[in-house]
Amino acid sequence: MKRILLFSVILLVPQISRTQSDPEAVRILDRFSATALSAPSVSMKFNAVTIDQLEGFTDTIPGSIILSKDKYRLDLIDNMIWFNGETSWNYLPAENEVTITKPDRNDDSFMSRPSSIFTMYKKDYKNRLVEETSDRYIIDLYPEDIKSDLIRIRLTIGKPSLNIRALEYKNKNGLTITLLVTEYDLKQKPDQSLFTFQPGKYKGIEIVDMR
Repeated sequence: MKRILLFSVILLVPQISRTQSDPEAVRILDRFSATALSAPSVSMKFNAVTIDQLEGFTDTIPGSIILSKDKYRLDLIDNMIWFNGETSWNYLPAENEVTITKPDRNDDSFMSRPSSIFTMYKKDYKNRLVEETSDRYIIDLYPEDIKSDLIRIRLTIGKPSLNIRALEYKNKNGLTITLLVTEYDLKQKPDQSLFTFQPGKYKGIEIVDMR
């Protein structure tokens, strides 16, 4: 996915030590996590904004994703990914090529365990409630590993429905990736075939099986 750099300067916010988490932020994240994980699926449409501070570069691409437990389908302009909980298919329309892999189930990354996006705050991160308004919460997550390339993850969560409005990853290399969510739906009950690539629909496709 293309990436961005976005600067957000928050003034006059009480500082909370990164050696501890903010209890109020944890309470909000617990409610957010429970709401998303209890739904049959989480469906989002978004714009992915990438800003490269070093190169003076900004780019925006639209996309959509639907997650159901540890299954998902991601659609971008130049890339589509299906994951059925065991096997991943990565399709590049420009090359008419799909690469098949089998992610490590012991890996807690999004690619292997997509539901981790709703629980990542519980492990390896400290957090704080940066701002609360009448219609949103802004919460920052900081990696405990000081060697991490990630500076922070910033979540903007809507009130009162606890929907994701924005998800920002800010990196030490001058890149920040922000997903600006335009639609958020917890009601869809997807057919399980949605998460499996159907090669018969793609004439002349080249299949690269890396399993």
